[in-house]
Amino acid sequence: MPVMDVYNIAHEKVGSVSLDEAVFAAEVKEHLFHAVVRWQLAARRQGTHATRRRAEVSGGGKKPWAQKGTGQARHSSTRSPIWRHGGITFGPRSDRDYSEKINKKMRMGALLSVLSRKAKDGEIILVDKFAFAEPKTAQAKTTLAKLAAAAGAATLASKKKNAALLALAGYDKNTIKSFNNFGSVMTEEARNLNPLNVMTSKYLVIEKPEETFAALIARTKSK
Repeated sequence: MPVMDVYNIAHEKVGSVSLDEAVFAAEVKEHLFHAVVRWQLAARRQGTHATRRRAEVSGGGKKPWAQKGTGQARHSSTRSPIWRHGGITFGPRSDRDYSEKINKKMRMGALLSVLSRKAKDGEIILVDKFAFAEPKTAQAKTTLAKLAAAAGAATLASKKKNAALLALAGYDKNTIKSFNNFGSVMTEEARNLNPLNVMTSKYLVIEKPEETFAALIARTKSK
């Protein structure tokens, strides 16, 4: 099994941990990326956009002009779709559901594929723990810079967008609030990792790796 160094937030190597091949050396199946990311993005669509049909627009209670004798085309109502401010024909309706069906095995396969790709590309960084006594953006900035130097990942601290996803071992209010003001960093509990948020960021920073890996392995066995 490949072995990776574990760092603390003070720019120091504090140990190493083996990457489980079932999670970080799985076959990379790019077609699963597409299917699962499409499923995630479709699920986010609310389907609240709508247009008004001719029965829903205002006006049109009176016939615009006489049926015959004016030399103009016949019209019964200004609500007709061919009139300005008339109803819309075949427009989007608010009752549309964009959700798709993806089974659990495909979702897990996509996650394992993207984690394996990150491991192969050297874009995973392991941290023993984030420890913030209180929310401090300045301390978070310093921590990120030191971690980037320790791991040899300069863009972790300099990239302006999608630099890193911090996979936290559990909910930590102080850590989350400390990194909230970074436009380039996202935080997520490791148990909620999904292919889209892992793929979106350049680096995946994993806190308490042994605990997190155990949770990921348990997820693979329950698929």
